Amino acid sequence: MTLTQKHLNANQIKLIAIIAMTIDHLTWVIFPGLQTTWYVYALHIIGRLTAPMMWFFIAEGCFYTRNIRKYAGRLFLFAIVSHFAYNFAFGIPFLPFSNGSFFNQTSVMWSLAWAVVLIGVWRSEKIPKWLKILSIPVICLITFPSDWSCIAVMCPFFLYNHRGDFKAQAIDIIFWTLVYSVVYFIFLDKPYGILQMFTFLSIPILARYNGTRGRNIPGTKWLFYIYYPAHLVVIGILRVALHGDLSLIF
Repeated sequence: MTLTQKHLNANQIKLIAIIAMTIDHLTWVIFPGLQTTWYVYALHIIGRLTAPMMWFFIAEGCFYTRNIRKYAGRLFLFAIVSHFAYNFAFGIPFLPFSNGSFFNQTSVMWSLAWAVVLIGVWRSEKIPKWLKILSIPVICLITFPSDWSCIAVMCPFFLYNHRGDFKAQAIDIIFWTLVYSVVYFIFLDKPYGILQMFTFLSIPILARYNGTRGRNIPGTKWLFYIYYPAHLVVIGILRVALHGDLSLIF
């Protein structure tokens, strides 16, 4: 693909991710549960575009940030806010594990914040190699109960390390979502385990990324942070209005 064909900037791809995510979450609230009706399934397929785009731009953010500690701190702040918004949206108790489940106890923002920590640990010259290696299973354990689990840590980590080699990054996306799909298929739901593999549809879009942020419109940077918890609150209000105190994710 030539440079002239790479005409999507970061803001445009993030907007695609937001639209796909909103479609997916609205589908959960309108059609609760693990439904396999073709049009419900198709809408959730659209939603699979979002996660790899989030992972990709976490890796990009780590590369471009001037202060990775502040970047991680900002993500942890939004992870805390998003925990309450996410759990309210989908009818999950605010106190983790109080519903007897080990999955989907908090939002993907928790894993993304820890992904930045892991990247920061590995690129630090002050941290010994043994501690860097130990940080991987520890962080994976910490993030396992969140949405997209520790996959949302490992995939950004590999995307960062393979930055500049998009073919390797595409393989990273396919491999780590395959791991997630297998776990989902075995322990949660078979059709929705297969559904997770449709994240590969994000690869042709990411391949068009031209390496630029896009127009510097005031507030754009914070829009992508604020929209996530804000839209989840709206989803939660719709959930209660339509179904009462029904959990949308099982």
